[in-house]
Amino acid sequence: MIEITNDPHQRGAYVLRAECHLERPIDEVFEFFADAMNLQRLTPPLLNFHVVTPPPIKMERGTLIDYRLKLRGFPLRWRTEIAEWEPPYRFVDNQLRGPYRRWYHLHTFEPTDTGTLVKDRVEYRVPGGALIHNLIVRRDVEAIFNYRQQVLREIL
Repeated sequence: MIEITNDPHQRGAYVLRAECHLERPIDEVFEFFADAMNLQRLTPPLLNFHVVTPPPIKMERGTLIDYRLKLRGFPLRWRTEIAEWEPPYRFVDNQLRGPYRRWYHLHTFEPTDTGTLVKDRVEYRVPGGALIHNLIVRRDVEAIFNYRQQVLREIL
């Protein structure tokens, strides 16, 4: 399930919500996400996404992670900070520099009788506002999270 809505609290902002159930225990699922290098595996190849920060990356509150990618052929750099770190239930990565005006990504993990429910909540703003969002960004973000869920199901 992936849904993008306007943020009712901020004009020109959007909220993505995604859920994916995995038939693996919460500790195993969180451990996968705790390895920052796995983000490369969860990102569509067309973005040519690479973690630039050398491994091993110790994930904790305050950790900075640098990436490079190509968005529609344009090379970009992206830096995030781990703003919250509460294993194995949640963490937040917050864009400090990158293609969005704002990108605040809350990851939560909930144990279920048959595995783990992985939830993403992303609050974001884009340069160019609603026009650019509706013409380009919305479709791209949905495709990225669809790919992510497909790969998660294959790997885990």
